[in-house]
Amino acid sequence: MPDTTNALLRQYVKLTEFLGAALGPDYEVALHDLTDKNRSIIAIANGYISGRELGAPLTNMALSVLKDESYEWQDYRLHYSGVSAAGNPLRSSTMFIKENGKLIGMLCINFDDSRFQSFARQVLTLCHPNQFFQALTQPEETSEDAPRPETFRNSTEAVAQDAIVHELNRLGVPAERLTSEERLQIIAALEESGLFLLKGAVKDVAAGLGCSQASVYRYLSQIRN
Repeated sequence: MPDTTNALLRQYVKLTEFLGAALGPDYEVALHDLTDKNRSIIAIANGYISGRELGAPLTNMALSVLKDESYEWQDYRLHYSGVSAAGNPLRSSTMFIKENGKLIGMLCINFDDSRFQSFARQVLTLCHPNQFFQALTQPEETSEDAPRPETFRNSTEAVAQDAIVHELNRLGVPAERLTSEERLQIIAALEESGLFLLKGAVKDVAAGLGCSQASVYRYLSQIRN
């Protein structure tokens, strides 16, 4: 934990450890210090669920909260979707830690229910014929308007790459075939997502989109003005 960590946040370090032990191995608990967004995790329990370690950066969800400032009228966000290191869906919740109205940290809990889903499927196969079971377990179609799930990475480069790939897939165009208008559209989406709150994001986006850093700054200037 950095020496500059806020005194209030220090009190949450033991709480992170306690919750991880009390809730059990299917729950990851992570504590973020917003002083350094690129290396924000200062305590983590059961980190194998997301594959993260101490010093991992903020997630796409955390960056979007900082960007839209929704923490100003919310104290927490409950039951949104995430994806584990193994690709399993997670049920995630985050508490916003504030001091004198200023957001200084986040306490996040990510629940991986894959073990219980497996048990449930085994029980259903005992109770129902195969065709009925398949209908019960058919995955629901995902709407294009559904919020992007939270992803967890150990580096800012990986966070940026995730965001770029998401936008390229949404447009259905490879980076090397982007037009100037499409590149502007992607950078506008990345700006709205809060990605550029991370130090070094301009360099990572330039590499991912196959353009110069000067071009990214020019696009950002156009968007912000």
